Formats: sequence, structure tokens, C-alpha cells
Amino acid sequence: MGNSKGRRRRFGAVRQYRSGRWTASYLDPEGMERRAPQTFETKTDAEVWLSQVEADLSRGNWQDPDAGAVNFEVYASQWVLERGLSPTTAELYRRLLRLHILPTFGDLDLDEITSPRVRTWRTERLTTTEAPTTVAKAYRLLKAIMQTATDDELIRRNPCRIRGAGKEVAPERPVATVEQVDALANAVGVRWKLMVYLGAYGPLRPEEQAELRRRDVDLDAMTLRITLASPELTTGERATGPTKSEAGVRLVVLPDFLRTDLRRHLDWFAEKGRDGLLFVGEKGAPFRRSSFGRKWRRARAKVGMPEGFRFYDLRHTGHTLSTQSGATLKDTMVRAGQSSERAALIYQHSNSDRQREVAGGIDARVRAERKKAAQKDGDAPSGADLVQDA
Repeated sequence: MGNSKGRRRRFGAVRQYRSGRWTASYLDPEGMERRAPQTFETKTDAEVWLSQVEADLSRGNWQDPDAGAVNFEVYASQWVLERGLSPTTAELYRRLLRLHILPTFGDLDLDEITSPRVRTWRTERLTTTEAPTTVAKAYRLLKAIMQTATDDELIRRNPCRIRGAGKEVAPERPVATVEQVDALANAVGVRWKLMVYLGAYGPLRPEEQAELRRRDVDLDAMTLRITLASPELTTGERATGPTKSEAGVRLVVLPDFLRTDLRRHLDWFAEKGRDGLLFVGEKGAPFRRSSFGRKWRRARAKVGMPEGFRFYDLRHTGHTLSTQSGATLKDTMVRAGQSSERAALIYQHSNSDRQREVAGGIDARVRAERKKAAQKDGDAPSGADLVQDA
């Protein structure tokens, strides 16, 4: 309990307890009395503390000492809800929080998350997690959440200040040859053959293929119109909605060698009706990532592809073929449905005529590679694959 010793200062007040230690207090901008969180050994120490508070107030750097007393897990959960994220991104963020961030920071208040704690956490994750890219993603998410807390004036500085910690250095993805793409398409089964080809020569994302319908196909013009995507969440639910970016809405011109495969798929496997799905399972159910994944892994093993070769890597194969067929970076971006503000400012427009030229280049290159592979094996090229339908 304090005594009456001490005097009023121009800013704040100091007084001495009966124990001999000193305390300090001041009025915040709202007129509320604030007391120092600790006592001081001397009166001078208490006055120095008050001078620092006064300086923060005059410079606009003062922060409510109670503002950071917000539980990180509660704040992070609300942060994800308020971002307006796509279902797949929200799912990714919640998984990163649950597996990599909350076990360390979930019980702490925002102002208890310090730079040393962040450095220690990252070091531990790097030594216990096999994928450095996952650690980089988790660090970027933590940094984004704490930056919002800084903007909300709940903490003074973002504690995530490790240079380069959020940068991903992913290994170069493998590229399949034309012969390997054909082998994968045959091994995965006739019902899913076209999906492999569209993944490589579209190149379409699996979630875009899952939402393709008969009305999106123009067999005469050999085009597919991509307007929606239907990614599958880990719960098994489909989150049908817009494509990954605005550039994802596009008209894809297919190389002509796919005409026979596309026509056969429409005749044999696609759901009936104008709105029928292009890819459905043997029992008529919509395409499922889990069931197709098993077929893909078996096909990959049968062909002898590396275990790390993902279905998504077919897109990288398609990008490479486009470039080798004379496509500019912008041509490739348009074809793959990729967007970049910087690239949009730098690279010229790629119209539908140019896209047909790119598709024609891919067509010629694949036909040549198939012919070369058939001659190497001593087999005659398949007429269905090499000759354009009348």
C-alpha cells in the first residue's frame, strides 16, 4: 500500500511504497490512469520510465499496454475467417495453423510472441519437418497474421523479421516426354486417358477438369471453355466456384491429335445432357481425387516414373512443350490460366489466333515424337493417333 510521499510532475506521478521501492503512473489519451507494470529501485528509475512513456505519446508511438493481451489462437482463427479466402486456401491455412503454428503459439497472447521465440520455433520446425517449403509457408502465414495485429495496433512490431524465411526454394519439377505421357494415359485406363492428355496438353488443372461439362466442349473447333473449378477438400466435399484467378477463365485450343480421344470420351464416358460432367466414375459419380489418385499411382509405377511425379507435373510438361513450340511467356500464361500483375504489364496480348498457332506447334511436335518412338520400337504409328479425322 502506497504512502503520500512523492510529488506531482508535469507528466505523470511517482511515489514510494513503504517497502522503499517506487512506482509510477500517468493518464493515457483516454484519461485512464495507467500504472507501471513493475516497481523501481529508485525514484530516478521511475522518472526515466515516465519520460520514455511521455516521449512515446508525443511521437505517436504509445500503445495500450493491454492491447496485446489477446490470445493468438483466437485472433488467428478470426483472421482466417475475415480474409475472404477461397475454400482451398482457407483449408491450407487452418492445416498450417493446426499442425505447425498453434502447438507453439496457441496458448500465448499476441504480445508474448517475440522475435527470439519465432526464431526458435522456425529452427525446431526445420529440424523436425522434412519439407522446408512447408516451414516457409507456415512462417509466411504467421508473419501475415502478426502484421495484421501490428496494423490493428495490438502489438508494436511484427516479431517475424527473419530475412528470407518465407521464401520457398522448390526443386525443379520433372518433365515427362511425349512417350511417357502416352504410356501414363494408357496405363491409367481408357476412362481417364483424356484427363491425362488434358493435364499435359491443355494444360488444365485437375480442379478445372472436375468441373468440365459437355457444353464447354466444341469438338469442331477443338476448344474447351474453362469458367469454373471444383477443387476437392480433405473432407471429400467439392468447393465449386471461380477459377484460381481471373486468368483461369479462358478458351483453351487443343492440339488436333486429341480429336479422336476427345470424341470417343464424349461418346463413351461423359455424362449425358448438355450440362453433363465430362469426367465421371464407373458408377456415374463425379470425379474423385482419392479414387483417381490410386489409379494414378498404379499407372506411374507401371510406367516407371519417379514416385514424386505428380499429376500436377503434367502442367509443367505442357508449359515446356508450349515454349519449345514457339510460345512466348504470355502465350504460355494465357494457355495455362496463370495471372501476374507484373507480367500483364510487360508482355503483349495473346489472342485466340496466336493460341491456335501454339496448339498447332504442340500438335506437330507430339506427332513427330510419337512417330520417332514408333520407328525406334519398329512399330508403325497408329493411324488413329497420327491422322486427323475427316
